[in-house]
Amino acid sequence: MSNLSGLAKDTAIYGISSIVGKFLNYLLVPLYTYVLQNTADYGIVTNLYAWTALLLVILTYGMETGFFRFANKDGYDARSVYKTSMWTVFATSVLFAVVCLVFQQPIANGLGYEHHANFIAMMAMTVAMDALSSVPFAYLRYQKRAILFAALKLLFVVLNIAFNLLFLIILQWQDVTYVFLSNILATTIQTVILLLLTLPRGGQYSWGLLKELLRYSLPLLVLGIAGIMNQTLDRIIFPYLYSGEDAEAQLGIYGACFKVAMVMMMFTQAFRYAYEPFVFAKHKDRQSVEAYADAMKYYIIFSYLILLVVVVYLDIFKYIIGSTYWEGLRIVPIVLWTYIFQGVYFNLSFWYKLTDETRFGAIFSLIGLAITVVLQIVGVPRIGYWASCGSSLVCYFVIMLISYLVGRKHLDIPYDLRRIGLYTGVIVVLLGIFYLVPMALQHSGLLSINTTTYTLTRMAFGTVLILVFACIAFRLDIRSILPQRLHRGK
Repeated sequence: MSNLSGLAKDTAIYGISSIVGKFLNYLLVPLYTYVLQNTADYGIVTNLYAWTALLLVILTYGMETGFFRFANKDGYDARSVYKTSMWTVFATSVLFAVVCLVFQQPIANGLGYEHHANFIAMMAMTVAMDALSSVPFAYLRYQKRAILFAALKLLFVVLNIAFNLLFLIILQWQDVTYVFLSNILATTIQTVILLLLTLPRGGQYSWGLLKELLRYSLPLLVLGIAGIMNQTLDRIIFPYLYSGEDAEAQLGIYGACFKVAMVMMMFTQAFRYAYEPFVFAKHKDRQSVEAYADAMKYYIIFSYLILLVVVVYLDIFKYIIGSTYWEGLRIVPIVLWTYIFQGVYFNLSFWYKLTDETRFGAIFSLIGLAITVVLQIVGVPRIGYWASCGSSLVCYFVIMLISYLVGRKHLDIPYDLRRIGLYTGVIVVLLGIFYLVPMALQHSGLLSINTTTYTLTRMAFGTVLILVFACIAFRLDIRSILPQRLHRGK
């Protein structure tokens, strides 16, 4: 349990920074959705940020995970691994930025933003800096400098918010251009500080090591592209598939409602930041598979708890976005489940990373991508963004299941399926009760759905269900990982 305590500590540090950072970023969501009253404007933001997420994966081409793998591998100098991977990504990122700046107008024409080539230039610079920062940030995680990592991530968030407030509120320059300008200014400051603190010292740049890194990492590029497309393809191709004239407006609603479910993504990301270096370091211990199994169980427990909290208090969370976007709030529970399946799939993915069978990850992601593409092509023209979120849910559920079944044959990890099944059953029952009981009271005439009393009664009832789940989890598992002095009540 000491290893899990270390994982929990790092997850807490990353998690606090992630939660604080995402919460501060949440302040931008109401800012954008209240200032940008035209939902089509937020649709542009949603679309271009989806493109940047895809480009970031391409520009890092699996080197972040490759760095962790070889830095922890016997016979390799971590400083040389860092120098080789860092300068390689740096060179390709600069090349990308130059190409995009030269061809910004043709790129803008192809994306349908022919009058906004400056958007392309700013986003290209931003994604290039994010890419070249990826390995230095991984190096901080490798060194377990979680506080510095968190501080730099929070610095970007604070600067981004400050610039947005300056441009959109103080100066009243209420145009999408200044959303992107704020991002690039904050990213530039963060990147310069990060590079000054993490410039490689010692070690050698090695072409031979680079070949090994690329041999390991390039299959992860296919995995990463397919994986990020599973997450963002809906927002990239939605304007091309949706048959209505208000495609960008519908995309804006979809993107805004996705933000309401970001609490789950925060937890998943925080867990990943701590779990990835933990797994590669722990792999040297032959008893590591038990730790992996425990980590999976606790991830599921806490993600279910977050799911229940967001669903119960959705009437509060909805104020994160402007009321013109509320029509899409019904997709939030689906998005939450998608994030859970995505997190479980991430946990399962380490069997092929640890056994150097990364080709399986690429295969799984391509299967998921095929599911996503087919369901969106068929569904989006008919039911709009419901098909977008539904395709993501099906995609991650299927590849999660396939990864588990195939992984059992390559790395036997004793997941506690009985306990995981128990928690899954409990959460499904509690969610069913939460939706059905208030509905029954409404149909019986005891409560009117359009009253404040109904909303408060529903949340109060949901709070009881949250406490029920928390008590069950504490009784069965959580108390076993708490410090002993808490068990004794001291």
